Amino acid sequence: MDLKSKIRIVEDFPKKGISFKDITTLLKDGEYFRKTVDLIAEHLRDKQIDLIVGPEARGFVLGSATAYALGIGFVPVRKPGKLPAEVESYEYELEYGSDVLEIHRDAIEKGTRIAIVDDLLATGGTMKATVDLIESLGGIVSDCVFLIELEELKGREKLRDKEVYSFVSYPI
Repeated sequence: MDLKSKIRIVEDFPKKGISFKDITTLLKDGEYFRKTVDLIAEHLRDKQIDLIVGPEARGFVLGSATAYALGIGFVPVRKPGKLPAEVESYEYELEYGSDVLEIHRDAIEKGTRIAIVDDLLATGGTMKATVDLIESLGGIVSDCVFLIELEELKGREKLRDKEVYSFVSYPI
């Protein structure tokens, strides 16, 4: 089953020069969506993972489905102002400015083994911030799993001490 064949490429979105990898075409196909989740779950099955964490927004889709398949919990990482209880915030630098991620303070217990699941690894900035946020609460991030990796952007270099795995890669 060729997952890449179900990913739509949209040129010049969200701005000129960007080649957007749209997974909505994969998600709407039940067989491919199931296969994608099964592949991620199988990759993580024997790793003693306690929780799956997924960053907003497509990480919610793949991460929660993977957590369900593994019979473990799911924790969302969100943009500011979206979570109702006490949060831990993490500000990180982007190429032009900064951004903030948040997680509920009580979502991660010290020593909890975590895999982060998301749709795309590009520059790795958001994923590194997600790792740092989880680790600030005492979580142990062992794996970062992606459906897609844009190899030329070298995002995995920011995650050197983690196991990084992707199922589909593009030059960019």
